[in-house]
Amino acid sequence: MFLEDTGKRHRKVGWIEVVCGSMFSGKTEELIRRLKRAEYAQQKIKIFKPKVDTRYHEIKVVSHDGREIVSQPVDKAHDILKLIDGAEVIGIDEGQFFDMGLPDVCNELANAGIRVIVAGLDMDFQGKPFGPMPNMMAIAEYVSKVHAICMKTGKLANYSHRIAGGNEVVELGEKDIYEPLSREAFIDAQRFEKLNEK
Repeated sequence: MFLEDTGKRHRKVGWIEVVCGSMFSGKTEELIRRLKRAEYAQQKIKIFKPKVDTRYHEIKVVSHDGREIVSQPVDKAHDILKLIDGAEVIGIDEGQFFDMGLPDVCNELANAGIRVIVAGLDMDFQGKPFGPMPNMMAIAEYVSKVHAICMKTGKLANYSHRIAGGNEVVELGEKDIYEPLSREAFIDAQRFEKLNEK
């Protein structure tokens, strides 16, 4: 274990929170809100994001509505353990882009007394569980599923439908590539795409 185990019987133990949903559902906005609230309470915070995500800024985590907070880009989940620098609250954005070591890292942080907040997509553009996020939801004490509004039906959306781009699971993009859809609209879109493939 990278973090020091004090061995105390009543040692301080943290917890894990996951904020998940489709694109444009407010995941990053909620992550920033929780981190700013912790910072206002004079808790030491640290934010991490995957190096691959440079859509808005190289080092800042930026929400779709323009809110931002400075972060530390990292290549791998285990890099986080070397960079916590006494933080009491750790935020991790775009959890789906991290490797499968993310749940172990978050467990280690929480076991060492740190509050860990992870935001990310729960499903990829095909509607399948995305990266380490299903495992993150399984080990978290608190899971908040947020929703966008469907571009077709006006109902709650929990799918990120890809309207342009390739077939790679990881395809960075915004409204030019993705749209939030409800289950009904997502099924219709998939049927339409299959018909066009024939």
